Amino acid sequence: MAITQKCQYALRAIYELARRGEGPCKIGAVAEAQGIPVRFLENILNSLKGAGFVDSARGKDGGYFLARPASAITVGEVIRFVQGDFRPVECGDEDDVCSVYGSCVFRPLWERAQEALEAVYDGTTFQDLLDQSEENRHGPECRCGRKVKIQKA
Repeated sequence: MAITQKCQYALRAIYELARRGEGPCKIGAVAEAQGIPVRFLENILNSLKGAGFVDSARGKDGGYFLARPASAITVGEVIRFVQGDFRPVECGDEDDVCSVYGSCVFRPLWERAQEALEAVYDGTTFQDLLDQSEENRHGPECRCGRKVKIQKA
């Protein structure tokens, strides 16, 4: 299952709002920080607002902000909202017309792949991504708790 460009933009927009914390953030600031064209971002944020992921405030100091804490929004629910269920292949439902449905040797493989994708995406919140970003910014720790300095080539 490939993540569409629109879905990537939605994920990056929510991440950026989470990164900036509480309070409204202007569309232009989100667009610039994440490299998203403003026209696309406006539509995406309106859709995300309708789904309850983000909210907005009008006025001079207005903008968009998360409607829920970053720890309460999973990557999986955003992907499902923007592009539908995770399916590694087009077939797989009882409703699909498939000449080998019921006897397909690949079906268990596709189901395991789908379950693995769901586990990763549903098990990852935007707070997890923020935490991961913070760890990457400061570098890994060694077992003794000291930061490890990474030499760049």
